[in-house]
Amino acid sequence: MRLALLNAAQAADETRENFRRELDADLDVFHCPSGEVPPDFRYDGFVVTGSWASVYWDREWIGRLKTWVGDAVEAGLPALGVCYGHQLLADVLGGRVRSMGEYEIGYRTVEQDGDNRLLDGLDDRLTVFTTHSDHVVEAPPGATVFARNDYGIHGFRKDRVFAVQFHPEYDMATARSVTRGKDELPDQRIEAVLADITVDNYEVACEAKQLFDNFLAFVEEVRRSRTGAT
Repeated sequence: MRLALLNAAQAADETRENFRRELDADLDVFHCPSGEVPPDFRYDGFVVTGSWASVYWDREWIGRLKTWVGDAVEAGLPALGVCYGHQLLADVLGGRVRSMGEYEIGYRTVEQDGDNRLLDGLDDRLTVFTTHSDHVVEAPPGATVFARNDYGIHGFRKDRVFAVQFHPEYDMATARSVTRGKDELPDQRIEAVLADITVDNYEVACEAKQLFDNFLAFVEEVRRSRTGAT
């Protein structure tokens, strides 16, 4: 299976390695802030990562990424968006993203409806690591929202597109480094989040990593339907 990894992160190497660890597929990696996007749509699917950027910023690379993603979805490629990727897919498909005016950060509880392919086999209440100050306030027309918490939408699906606001790919080192990098937050809040990054919380949050295998199984089904394989 061959996927395009659209890496929109500032810490590009760390993000790339996190997704390589979790996705059992051949990944062609493109660093979007450097202007890279795939040259074509000859992939079985694609993944859009998190980012420090906002989807509503006026940046050339963001416009280029949105164009490629829109065309890829139109071409029928299965997609998975994580955090910024969740917001970008919502925007491209006609949803609405805006600033929260605050941060959701740390291990949080998300409730899912138990009736979606991406989170199949997981509990209705999930512990996940979150870090974002933008959120999807309106899902794309025709999309199904399958996960929420008190900060809003945490997961939606439209046709072959899946997206989650939280970060199932994070390991403990990434969670710590991202938290320490939030200079705009008070030291007391940063220390509280860091204190909560424990082995116990991480192990519980690892259950959400199942969504990567679920996504790959879906991609394989789409691939087989295209080729007529059994």
